Amino acid sequence: MNTKPLSVLKYILLLIIAVGLLFLAFRGISVKSILNNLLQAKISWILLSVILSLGAFISRAFRWKLLIEPLGFSPPLRKTTYALMIGYLANLAFPRLGEVTRCGSLSKSESIPFSSLLGTVIIERIIDLFSLFICLLLVALVEYERLENFLALNIVQPLSGKWKQMVHAQYPFIIGILVIVILIFTIFYVIRRPREKSKESKFVKLIDDLYRGLRSLGKLERPWLFLFHSVLIWLLYFLSVYICFFSLPSTSHLGPGAGLLILVVGGLGMSAPVQGGIGAYHLLVSQGLILYGLTTEEGLTFATLIHTLSMLIVVIFGVASLILLFSENKKRVKPS
Repeated sequence: MNTKPLSVLKYILLLIIAVGLLFLAFRGISVKSILNNLLQAKISWILLSVILSLGAFISRAFRWKLLIEPLGFSPPLRKTTYALMIGYLANLAFPRLGEVTRCGSLSKSESIPFSSLLGTVIIERIIDLFSLFICLLLVALVEYERLENFLALNIVQPLSGKWKQMVHAQYPFIIGILVIVILIFTIFYVIRRPREKSKESKFVKLIDDLYRGLRSLGKLERPWLFLFHSVLIWLLYFLSVYICFFSLPSTSHLGPGAGLLILVVGGLGMSAPVQGGIGAYHLLVSQGLILYGLTTEEGLTFATLIHTLSMLIVVIFGVASLILLFSENKKRVKPS
C-alpha cells in the first residue's frame, strides 16, 4: 500500500486543524492591536528568555547523551544538540516526525543503531510526561482554584455541551455510520496488508525499542547528573516563561504561580498533534491568562510572543544545525 498519499492527507488535515484552532483563538480579536502590543515588548527580557530556552535545549541534548552512553557510544554534545534541533525543526513540518528525524540524523552521523536511539527517545518522552504531571501537581497546590476554573471552562463544560448536542440531535446516527466506515476500512487494510509485514508489527517493534531504552536508563553511568538535567530542563522552561512576563506591561505583575500554570497549559498546547502546537498553544495560554484578570487580547499577545520566539529559535538553530551537521558528515566521508 502506498503510504505517501495518506501521509500528505494527514499533513493537510493536521494543518487545517491548526489553522482552525488559530482562527478560533483570534476570533473577534484585532490582529493589528496585538501587533502594536508586541512592539511595546522590552527586548532585554525577551533576550534573557531566549537564552534560558537555549539553555534548556542544550541541557536536553546533554541528558540524551547520558542516555546513549550505556549503549556503548559517546557522541559529542554538539552532535546531540544538532540532532535535537533538527528534530524540533522536523516537528514543525509534521508532528512526531522530529523523534524519528533526530534519531536518524545522529545514527547517520555517529554510526549508532537507529532502533537503540529510538528507545532512548521513547524513554525521554515518558520522563517528559512524568515531569509535566509533576508540574501539574505543583500547579494544583499553588493555583488550585484557577486550575479548577481552567479545566471547567476549557475541558469539562465544552465536552458536556457537545455531549448534550449529540444526544438531542441526530449525531448518534452519524457517529454510527462513521464507526462502520472505519471498521470496514480497518478490516480491508488488514486483509490487504502483506503477511511478511504483519509478522513484525509496529507494536512489537515499539516494545523492543522501549526495552532498549529502559535498559540504557538502568545502566546510567551518571544517574545523579541525569536527574539534575531532568529537573534543570523544566526549571529553565519555567524561567523562560516567567521572565517573559516582564517584557509586556499587561503581564509584568504576574507571579511565579502564573508562570507555572502557563508552563503546564502551554506544554499541553505544544503536545497537541498539530504542527508546532499552532492554534492549540495560543488558545490554551490565552484562556489560562484570562484567569488572572487579563483580557483575551492581552492573553493572545503573550501567547503569540512566546510561541513566535519558540518557533524562531527552532527555525534559526534548526536550520543552522542541519547545515553544520551536513558539513561535518561531508568532511568525515571525504576521502583523504
